[in-house]
Amino acid sequence: MAKKLLLFSALIVVSFTTFAGGLLTNTNQHIAYLRYLARQSSTEIDAIYYNPAGTAFFKEGWSFSLNGQSAFQTRTITSTFGSPTTFPGFSSDIQDDGDYTKKFKGDAAAPIIPSLYAAYKQGHWTFSGSFAIIGGGGKATFDAGLPSFEAPVSLMPTSLNAKFGTTVYDADSYMHGKQIIYGLQMGAAYQINDNWSVFGGIRMNYVNNSYYGYVRNISSNIGGGADLVNVSKYMTEKSVAASTAADYFEGIGNMAEAEKLRAQSTELKKVADKTGDIGLDSKQSGWGVTPIIGAHFHNAKWDVAVKYEMRTKLNVENKTKYDTTGSEMFKNGVNTPHDLPSILTFGATYQFLPTLRGSVGYNHYFDKGAKMAGGKQKDIKQGTNEYLGGLEWDICDWAQISGGLQRTKYGVTPAYQSDLSFSLSSMSYGFGAGFKLAENVKLNVAYFWTVYETDKKSGAIIADSKALPISYEFDRTNKVFGVGLDFSF
Repeated sequence: MAKKLLLFSALIVVSFTTFAGGLLTNTNQHIAYLRYLARQSSTEIDAIYYNPAGTAFFKEGWSFSLNGQSAFQTRTITSTFGSPTTFPGFSSDIQDDGDYTKKFKGDAAAPIIPSLYAAYKQGHWTFSGSFAIIGGGGKATFDAGLPSFEAPVSLMPTSLNAKFGTTVYDADSYMHGKQIIYGLQMGAAYQINDNWSVFGGIRMNYVNNSYYGYVRNISSNIGGGADLVNVSKYMTEKSVAASTAADYFEGIGNMAEAEKLRAQSTELKKVADKTGDIGLDSKQSGWGVTPIIGAHFHNAKWDVAVKYEMRTKLNVENKTKYDTTGSEMFKNGVNTPHDLPSILTFGATYQFLPTLRGSVGYNHYFDKGAKMAGGKQKDIKQGTNEYLGGLEWDICDWAQISGGLQRTKYGVTPAYQSDLSFSLSSMSYGFGAGFKLAENVKLNVAYFWTVYETDKKSGAIIADSKALPISYEFDRTNKVFGVGLDFSF
């Protein structure tokens, strides 16, 4: 019954801890993005990530940027399962139609998301590099489990009621997951003439994941009383007692009674095994390389750019301390696909006035071509599309304000969505300011948030060869704060 619960929890991976971008990639790499969003044609220091060919139009010498972000997410899954008479105790909230509905909430936080940039331009060449968390970047915690954890456990009172008079249940479930993908990028841009430049480079990616969780102390009111007892412990004690009694009756020659008691002992032991504690403590690591190319067009009023990041082939290796879920997924030494998709971006910036500029951008993530654990990419009908726009106004010689928006449209199918890993199309907004502290020093501050579309899905929990309906409603929130410092010499 409970042995497979924690296996599913292992799927709480990239999509939970990714704060901006596609299914598997973070794009909130610089504070200029948070306050402007459409950075695909940038020729400022953040171009090292968003438009590396644009670095060819930097001023001569060194340019640097230090950035820090704090990102916070919540996920809410509202699940309806069964009815009060069939599944007692599943919920603290009962709908008017009598169905049992319960909300499960998970929190993810990344108090510090750092990124560092550096570039050196001399003549027609610009050499650049960056370090950032390009995937994941946070920790996901479900203090009270999820519907897929609790629903099978909630069936226990019904399955045991005939023999043991059970009517309610309880269990301790917990899951904590962390995923970080570090990216170290290096490359060079070449300025062909006054208008054109190209770029070639690579990004080294290192994955560092960890998962810890359990389902413990599955309890029920055996005998129909008010007190809950640990079912596995209770059944184990009864099984041992029945086995001991069987030995006694066999010793006095009453074989019929001995066989009856041994059969009881076996059945009790099966229940004890199914309701025993399970746990997982595993880490994953791996690395891969992303080739990157780009081109940029520049004149007095226009900047237009294109960038292509090739698919990053990644496999992560399990380093598991213990795993009692009965799964092969976290077997020590096993490798799991963890690709980052190829990405194509376009951007254009137009200088309306000397103090006013606007930008648009487009990102496409080729998600179907990125291999995922369990072949989950097969449940994607098309890649993610993002449409971005932003405006920036220099309000005086030393200050500017900006704002932008981003529409993210995922191409996942209902089969992709689950209470453990779901993606919701959204609209994101950002605003902020830049302050010129000195001729060569600029401070950026920004706030970014996302409004998600809710999604629903109907499914089933298999119990005793029967498919029992369960429904889900998915929602989430996302807020990011950022401060950064750009400087050059």
